[in-house]
Amino acid sequence: MKILKAYLFALFFIATQSYSQEINIDKIVFKGRERYITTTIAYPIQGTFLPIGQKEPSTVLNPDGTGVIQDEDLSKKKINWGIECTEEGVPVFKEGFNSKSYTFWYRTNDSDEWNYTQLSIHFAKKKMFLMGERVKSYEDFNVQ
Repeated sequence: MKILKAYLFALFFIATQSYSQEINIDKIVFKGRERYITTTIAYPIQGTFLPIGQKEPSTVLNPDGTGVIQDEDLSKKKINWGIECTEEGVPVFKEGFNSKSYTFWYRTNDSDEWNYTQLSIHFAKKKMFLMGERVKSYEDFNVQ
């Protein structure tokens, strides 16, 4: 019986550790207030966002929280990014009729100042909009 309890405890500990390692939470400071960001939400936000029908300017989001943002003048800057979340790593969002909106935080590597904009996910269209105009299509594997 003691072996079974020890085995269950070890299994629980390993499962808890492996789950907690999947979510990376970073603390940022914006205008003197601490906020938390993560790159992990229930949708595949990593990838390339482009204006509809155009190839530039683009925004590329990597899974590790890095990326590249291209300005209107087509100059590219490396960025760090994340989605606002709670201290525990739960993403903060506003739910619409057929959409969710998240606060997208980013800063260029040549600056310490964080900027924010909106990332919205529109379920019926299967599209994500970043900064209102840059779009990425996605497949929803969580359909119930």
